[in-house]
Order: sequence, then structure tokens, then C-alpha cells
Amino acid sequence: MLAENLQTIETTGANARVLELQARIRSMQATTLDSKALPTLPALASILPGGALRQGSVYSLAGSTTLAMALLAAPSAAGSWCGVVGAPDFGIEAAARFGIELERLVLAPSPGDQWLTVTAALADVLTVVVTRPPRRVGDADAARLSARLRQRGATLLVLGDWPGSDATLRLDGGDWQGLGDGHGHLSGREATVTATGRLGFDRPRTARLWLPDAHSAFRAAGSAAATGPMPAGVIPLRRAAGFDGLT
Repeated sequence: MLAENLQTIETTGANARVLELQARIRSMQATTLDSKALPTLPALASILPGGALRQGSVYSLAGSTTLAMALLAAPSAAGSWCGVVGAPDFGIEAAARFGIELERLVLAPSPGDQWLTVTAALADVLTVVVTRPPRRVGDADAARLSARLRQRGATLLVLGDWPGSDATLRLDGGDWQGLGDGHGHLSGREATVTATGRLGFDRPRTARLWLPDAHSAFRAAGSAAATGPMPAGVIPLRRAAGFDGLT
């Protein structure tokens, strides 16, 4: 009986220490998320761990240029320098309409075989870098760049797959607004964005978003009116250079 009591006490003490350690880890993780968070549009915050993009992390975007612009918009507007590598179809007119500050945007549209070197160089000095790999990235190269991102505090948004990415955001489907029976202009798109990954995910996270709405805003579907007359001077989306109407 004494041995059983001692074993119970030891087990209880061990469990208490485990619970205490788990609490400390959760506390440290929460602090890390808060301290390394970048400004993020509310429409996208609900599906990202910690409610924001994180410095030192890699996000795969399944090839959607519009989704990349949505993620760049808030950090850029808050004063961050951003870069885009290997994406000649990244239209600066559309970027400006979505709130990206062109004065703090660095473009390297056609780096060729030097795309990884250029991406790493920009990550040394910029806050957020978008890159489109022309081919599959090796695990070793991905690991080296990820270490560099963590050291510099930069965030990488990849238009495509990336080994060991912290999260993957995928845009699925979409309902278009603005088209009539053989006439009209595309004025907005409502689509589903799903996020999966290893940064605090216990299951995939999904949100229905306007990407963008009729007034070039990125927001949650149903949060406000997305239709109505276009403001003066707003360019219909089918004429906005760089808007990826299919992705």
C-alpha cells in the first residue's frame, strides 16, 4: 500500500510538472507569435495562426498572384519594404489599387537561374518577399533559406510549392460579380481560401472572402455590401494590369 501511495504521489507530481511545462511552452509560443506578427488584413487573419503573418516564416500560396497581393497590402501600407521575384505578371497598377505602396516595392521580374540568390539577397533587407520558383526547390536550399529568413526576420510568400513551408494557402473556386448576359465588367470575386500547415494548425482553416470586392477591397464575404456603383476613377478589374482573373 505504501509503495502504491508513493507511486501515486510520484505520478501526480510528474503530471503536474508536465502540465506546468506545457503551460510555459504555450505562454512562450503566444509571446513569440505576438512579437513576430506582421500587419495582416482582417479578412486573412482568421485563417492564419496567431491571426497574422509571422516574420521568419514561409507561406505557399498555390500560385495565386491576387492572394499574394492581399497578403502584401497590410505590411506595405504599414511601412514595410516588400519585394517580388520571378513574377513578371505582377502588375503594379493592380498592386497600387490594392494598397501596396509602390515606393517601397522592389521588383525582380526575370532573375533567370539566379532567382534563389536574388530571393535570398532581398530577404536580407526587406520585410516580405514574394517569389515564384521556376523549378522544384531542393530540401537543402529550402532549409538554408528558411534559416536565413529566421535570422533576418523576413517573411517569404511562395507562388507554388515549398519544402517544409509553415503554411499553405489555397484559393478554390470563385463566384464573379459584374457580368451580365454577354456584357459588363468583372467587378469582384468571392472565393474560398483554405489554410493548412504546421504553425498551430489542428485542422484546415477555411474562410469565404472577397478577393477583391467591387471597390478593390479584400474582406470577409458578407461583412459589407460588395455591389453598387464603382467609385469615380476605379478601373474595372478586367483592365487592371496584373489581376489574375483565373487564380
